[in-house]
Amino acid sequence: MSVGPAGTPHKVSGATPKGVRRRHALSCAAADLLVEGGFDAVRHRAVATRAGLPLASTTYYFESLDDLIACAVEVLGHRELEIMRGRVDSMGTLHTDLVSTVELIVDLLIGPDDGVGEGRERLIARYERFVASARHPELREVQLRLRAQIDDLLTDVLRRAGRTVHEQQLRRIVAVVDGAVVGALGEVDPEPRAMARSMLLEVIDVVAPAG
Repeated sequence: MSVGPAGTPHKVSGATPKGVRRRHALSCAAADLLVEGGFDAVRHRAVATRAGLPLASTTYYFESLDDLIACAVEVLGHRELEIMRGRVDSMGTLHTDLVSTVELIVDLLIGPDDGVGEGRERLIARYERFVASARHPELREVQLRLRAQIDDLLTDVLRRAGRTVHEQQLRRIVAVVDGAVVGALGEVDPEPRAMARSMLLEVIDVVAPAG
């Protein structure tokens, strides 16, 4: 056993240059399937087909399907973080633009809006990953690493917006956004992202007051 860049255990075979490339291709393929159809879509054959690799490669380079899924979640998280880092860096200060601040926070916490109509299924798949991490230690470790990076970005956004930044405020903002989205999904609301923005606009001066 060895440990890859994502911090997840994998077979020594994945440590060769060819193995690293194939492991990454499989992780990316699994990440795409995870976005499209949730955990049920990530199966050995589907991942191998999407990656254009032999079926046996999924068990050769990964200890288990759970190992593959954990790597896929991390790949997906880093994709979203890179997009959001670019947006944060390009926006400068946000002191006078509350709406832009709220939109940026919501996109950071539930994933950027890619403009292709992500729909309910994509958000459901996202929150399924969060719930699953409560039962699966390997997913929990990945989510904790990603959460730490999201918190850093959220802190940066709030500081640029001239707002008070404390860990308690971060947790409150996350709770407001997650609660709004999950509530909207449960009520078959067609616009959960809009619901989250609306709720955060109403309470941001309370949970993260201007400094």
